[in-house]
Amino acid sequence: MSCPANLESTPIEWQPITLTLVEYPKDDLLGKLLAWISLAPLGIGAGFVALILFRRDLHTIVFFIGTLVNESINMVLKHWIQEPRPVSRAQVWNEYGMPSSHAQFMFFFTQYVLLFIFIRLHHMNNNNARAERLVRLLVLAMCCVATCAVCCGRVYLQYHSTRQVLVGALVGTIVGSGWFVLTHYFLTPFFPLVVSWRISELCLLRDTTLIPNILWFEYTRTVQEARARGRKLVSMKSQ
Repeated sequence: MSCPANLESTPIEWQPITLTLVEYPKDDLLGKLLAWISLAPLGIGAGFVALILFRRDLHTIVFFIGTLVNESINMVLKHWIQEPRPVSRAQVWNEYGMPSSHAQFMFFFTQYVLLFIFIRLHHMNNNNARAERLVRLLVLAMCCVATCAVCCGRVYLQYHSTRQVLVGALVGTIVGSGWFVLTHYFLTPFFPLVVSWRISELCLLRDTTLIPNILWFEYTRTVQEARARGRKLVSMKSQ
């Protein structure tokens, strides 16, 4: 296939897909570690997609929509403020650095998880209350450590200034708090209605708001169903 005449005379500038490309100083082990840690938002996003596809829970879907709203706000702020990054990089597709999208995403996620644990799950009791509290605190601690590591990495790798990271953290905290309030107090009461819609039934959407420990619930239901089917199978073979 021949190229048009105007393309033959004009050099084509090729642009790679650089969504996951993070630079770090050569032979700097700490920089390499922080570069990998800075990919945490992509891992969290992939986790959201997997949960939505395999669990179809409305609260997870709304949480994921919140992360998209948060990212949209970050893009608007970046193009409004138009503050450059500390170091200019050809591989970075967005040249603006205020506020830091990584810091904003991680603080949004951590703030939402914090409020979810201490407000929504606070009054839900079960037989393993002490173990549940320990697990919740462990999850929250992991979120906090990951958030701090990502933010420190963005400054260390000179993708953002300290001020850009702090502003991103502030915006993410505010948006995360607002989105949790919107979801918990205004959207959640409509979940039972939404799952009753025909399209929700076709998509197998479900509302697990009133189930305190969905993992334990699904485990016990699966064990009961497996035992019932096993007894039925034995009964059929004995006839």
